[in-house]
Amino acid sequence: MPTAPDALLWDPTTLAARLDGDGVVVLDVRRGEHYANGHIPGARHFSVYGINTYDSDPAPLASFTRMWAFQIAGAGIRREDVVVVCSETTDESAARAFWFLEYLGHERVAVLDGGVRAWKAAGQPLTHEATPPKAGAYRYEAVASVCASWSDVAAAIDDPATVILDTRSDGEWYGEDTRGAARGGAVPGAVHLEWLHNVDGEGRMLDTGTLRERYAGVGITTGTPVIAYCNTGYRSAHAYLALRRIGHSDVRNYVASWQEWGNRMECPIVVHGRP
Repeated sequence: MPTAPDALLWDPTTLAARLDGDGVVVLDVRRGEHYANGHIPGARHFSVYGINTYDSDPAPLASFTRMWAFQIAGAGIRREDVVVVCSETTDESAARAFWFLEYLGHERVAVLDGGVRAWKAAGQPLTHEATPPKAGAYRYEAVASVCASWSDVAAAIDDPATVILDTRSDGEWYGEDTRGAARGGAVPGAVHLEWLHNVDGEGRMLDTGTLRERYAGVGITTGTPVIAYCNTGYRSAHAYLALRRIGHSDVRNYVASWQEWGNRMECPIVVHGRP
């Protein structure tokens, strides 16, 4: 069973109390130089930036998934481990790793809310010591219900029950910033709520009541099927985490996002004018 919504975010006190517990693994997804400059004792470094996919057809998506599972195995993660992902804050990198572990079928995964910044603010120690993990085999079974392909998004355009959620910046939403894609704009019928609206000024996830209110404002309430997208599946993974946190169970991350949609000429787009 996936992690319950009320256990998806750990605060520093909770992590500190369980840090030496058997089977608790802290996965630090910050850039390597930040990890080297000080990390939570025992944390293992893991790069979420090394592998992306801009093609969500079945074969390339399956290959992408296998490569991610291989990286997880290289970090010494076991299926029975409780994995706590941390970044500098509760940011899109932490959310990406969280989403991918759930996509691989990992049953116990959480995020350190506020990240390393909150850990330090709580007076908890950092270390420069690191022990290379012992790589192993990671058995996975991809959970298709949390991942969307371009064809899923295309089908959702004509499905009034499903909300397509654009989590990008205003510049991307209005087609002014293409992030290198051939076309700028948005998926027809999508609603827009930038991922930064999920966190407070300290980089912690907002309380559940505020999150529910914000998502209700774009037509997403409990039980609404949602497909979230951004540019490469990081910021949309943050919406996935936020929606999971407030109890949504029918949420999919369009993992290839605009870098596929904007370059795939058969995919329709709309260009919104600024108000």
